[in-house]
Order: sequence, then structure tokens, then C-alpha cells
Amino acid sequence: MSKPLKSLHKSKIFGTMGNASTSASYPTELSGSYSKNRQLLYFTSIKYILAFITLGLLTACVPLERRSAPPFSTSNHASVQGLENIRYSLTTQSGIDAIVADIDEQHRKVPFRNDTKEVNLLSISGGGDNGAFAAGLLNGWSERNDRPRFQLVTGVSTGALIAPFAYLGSDYDHVLNQVYTQVQQKDIFKPIGLLSALFRDSYADSSPLMKLISTHITADVLRKIAHEYNVNHRWLIVGTTNLDAGMPIAWNMGKIASQGTPEALELFKKILLASASIPGAFPPVLFDVEINHQKYQEMHVDGGASTQAFLYPPTLHRNTNNDPQFSKLKWRAYIIRNARLDLKRMEIERRTTSIASRTIEQLIYAQGLGDLYRMYIITQADGVEFNLAFIDSTFNFPHTREFDTKYMKALFEYAKDKASKGYPWWSAPPGIERTLH
Repeated sequence: MSKPLKSLHKSKIFGTMGNASTSASYPTELSGSYSKNRQLLYFTSIKYILAFITLGLLTACVPLERRSAPPFSTSNHASVQGLENIRYSLTTQSGIDAIVADIDEQHRKVPFRNDTKEVNLLSISGGGDNGAFAAGLLNGWSERNDRPRFQLVTGVSTGALIAPFAYLGSDYDHVLNQVYTQVQQKDIFKPIGLLSALFRDSYADSSPLMKLISTHITADVLRKIAHEYNVNHRWLIVGTTNLDAGMPIAWNMGKIASQGTPEALELFKKILLASASIPGAFPPVLFDVEINHQKYQEMHVDGGASTQAFLYPPTLHRNTNNDPQFSKLKWRAYIIRNARLDLKRMEIERRTTSIASRTIEQLIYAQGLGDLYRMYIITQADGVEFNLAFIDSTFNFPHTREFDTKYMKALFEYAKDKASKGYPWWSAPPGIERTLH
């Protein structure tokens, strides 16, 4: 969520907020693409990290203080602010077993109604200000009056910020409209300057984003989320990256909301902030955890550092499908990818910065496609209908800086218009049934 490279020195920040899949300082000719935004941020971060290392040798800089990370072998058993079993490591068997156990327990308490015929799942990817695409699509879908109620909603980064309101339904479309058509850069971050960044853990201060989150995530919102989780058996999952353990973490936001305490509200907001905190650009979020009465801290950053979108672990549906009530239902998955899926072709200069930035752009592009292929393979194996939406090549509004209100409004209206007419969902990622060109 940064300005073009030419204006970075004026803003005193060499990188910005978003998610690990979105935000970057980038030349004007690269603007307009989700992956293009992110890749130059990483390159710029690497460049200045090298400069910091050199300067650090001269100034004897020391890292900021923090508690030790928990031992890896016990991290799955850590309680967060006194709460246990509120998150899952979806790359470990114990984490998958935990989420299956929670689903089974909840289903025993709140079984599906006898007239339930289908289950709809929604995944919202990262994408920085390209989140206006998902916001507009959801608004247009509501206008068409055929938007389903989702049994599961997952979100990463900007998708995590959208997820609670997508979960609560069309009554909160106005929030998405407001946030993704009126927000400016100053509402997301405050530059701290290169010299100050040398002694901190990021290039920017994310307190404006936390203020924005706090404006819309209230105790009333949490009460409604808790009701849907406990009464209607609906799940809301947000992804972050545990940087210490090097693994993605899925937070059960419905279970957290069910605590009904001020501390739970603060934790809920803190998780959303962590999911949108691109490492190096925004400060990491530290969570106080406890294991066997020993206190530790975990460092969490943007969920997009691990995956740009996710639905559920591969074995989950097969484990729950043993229940005949699950197996008789029609399952549909909807994935909203807040990005384009094509790279702009260009002649690359024979220069280190040009080669490195383009290569990082390609890596991010490939990672995003890989996430879509992974979800497609999982859904096809489980008999779940796959539906994909993304920003296609017909949208060409100029994108000269991150969180440009004009750009976001145009993208919002573009997606809203397509959805209100009946969105042309893809039944497979590009390259399987059809190609982009």
C-alpha cells in the first residue's frame, strides 16, 4: 500500500501495509497488479535490510526486546490470553485432529437442520486495496438476491478484514462499501522514516489500521458472530503466519467471539491486524502465550506469507464425511481472488533491480496460482463444487499508488456490476478447462 517508487523518498517509507501477497512499492509501469504491488516491496525490503546490516555493524544496533518463543514441540498446546483450543496448525496432524474434534463436538450439539440441502464455503484472498474487488462482488451478489449464507468463511490479510462482514451477511455490506471506497493511505499507516526504521521492526506504524479495525469490529459484531457459531454451526477462520514456527495458523474467530469478554474483543482485533501485517513493512504482532505456566511470545505476521487463500485441510472433508448427514449435502466452494491472474508482458532491462523485481513478481504470481490449484484439487477429491472469481483483464483503471480512492471505487463498482448481473464464476483455475488468453 505504497506510492510509486519515484515518490517513496517523499513519503519516507520504503514499503507499506497490506498482506504478504499484496503491498509493495512499485514503479508506475508495474502498477495495477496484486502481485506487482507486493514483489517490489520485498525487493526494496531486502535492499534496505542489507543497508541496515551494514549500518548496524557501525552503530551496534540491537534487536527490540521480546519474550522467548515457545518450544516448537509444545507450541500447539499454548494458551493465548488464557484461551485454549482457539486456533489450529493446518500443516500438522495434531492441528487437523483438533479442528475435526471441534467440528464433531459442535455438530453433536448443533446438528444441521433436516431441511438443509447444501453447504456453501467462501474463501477471500489477500490483495491490499484490491480487496475492493471482493467488497464490490459481495455487494452486487446481495443486490441480485441470490447470495448464499456461508457455513464457512476464511480470510487472509485484506480478506481477513472482509471475512467477518461477509460472514454476517448483507446487513454489513455498507461497511465493506465504506471501507473499500473511502479509505486512504493515511487511514492505513503512518511513515516513520528510514532512520527510525533502523531501530524498529518495520518501516511504518500500523496504528491507523488498528483504529480502522476497532471502528468496525465492536462488541455487538462479536455477539452476532458468536451467535452464528454457537447456534447455526457456522465457522469463521482467519489465517496468520507464526514467524517463529514458520507455519500458517488458522484462528477460530467464532470460538474467540463466544468468550464475550473485552479481552476476547481485543484478541479478535489483534488477529485481524496480524493477518494484514506484511513483514518488514508493518510491525509484527506479538501474542502472549503460556505453556505449563511458562510465559512466551509468538511473533505473527501476514497470513499471505504462508498462503494467499485457503479453505480447509485436505483430510477434513473426508473425516467429517463419515457422518451420513454430511455426505448427503451438496457442497459448494466460492473463492474470491483479489488479484489478476495474468502477468503484464514487458521487456526487462538488463539491470539487477529490474531482474530481481520481475523474478519476485513471478514467484508471487506462481504462489497465487498454486494456492488455487491446491484448493481445486482438494475440492475435486471431496466432491465439492469449485467456483472462482478474480480481477480479469477487462479492468484497466490506472493504479498509480496503493489505497488510491479513485482506483478502489472503480474496482468496487466493476465487481459489483458483474455480480449484480450474475457473476461468471470459473469452475477451475486457469489452465485446466480454459486459459486466460
